[in-house]
Amino acid sequence: MELQGFDFGPAKGQLIAGVDEVGRGPLFGAVVTAAVILDPARPIAGLADSKKLTEKRRDALFDEIREKALAWSIARAEVEEIDRLNILHATMLAMQRAVAGLHTPPDYALIDGNRCPALPCPCESVVKGDSTVAAISAASILAKVSRDREIIALDAHYPGYGLAGHKGYPTKVHLEALQRLGPTPLHRRSFAPVRNLIESMG
Repeated sequence: MELQGFDFGPAKGQLIAGVDEVGRGPLFGAVVTAAVILDPARPIAGLADSKKLTEKRRDALFDEIREKALAWSIARAEVEEIDRLNILHATMLAMQRAVAGLHTPPDYALIDGNRCPALPCPCESVVKGDSTVAAISAASILAKVSRDREIIALDAHYPGYGLAGHKGYPTKVHLEALQRLGPTPLHRRSFAPVRNLIESMG
């Protein structure tokens, strides 16, 4: 795998895990992370930042990544953990879980963003890594497809919020539904729009 613009980092031949998260911004649901070690002998065409791909393309790549990667893992931090730890620390915990879930331990990890969780292997943060590092792109796809499918399924349990459409992000539709219906057990009470609503109801 080629790293663009890097003069440091993993040595040639090392097993490199790409790690990314989806769901830091929503008011609802878990934050989901993934870690992927790609197989150089089985390249995957079209890897890119999951947000820039169509749903159909993400779904196809989701299956291809799981089939071709040397190792992959999807992990999460639940709403209770987000509210207890804050979203940053909960995301770091979920990233640790994703790396720990790899059946082949990586020699090095590349983390999307500007900070790394504490890991048993050396790691480096890569700003916008989901657009420049193939393994991080693969992780972003696994995390996004997994979380989107989960939220769509939860839409049936919590009708009226429009979850399938906005995936829990604070859209106008979501905020209006929150005002009308109140928060569900899976809304993040530490996030200001939910917290303020609960305080106003109390």
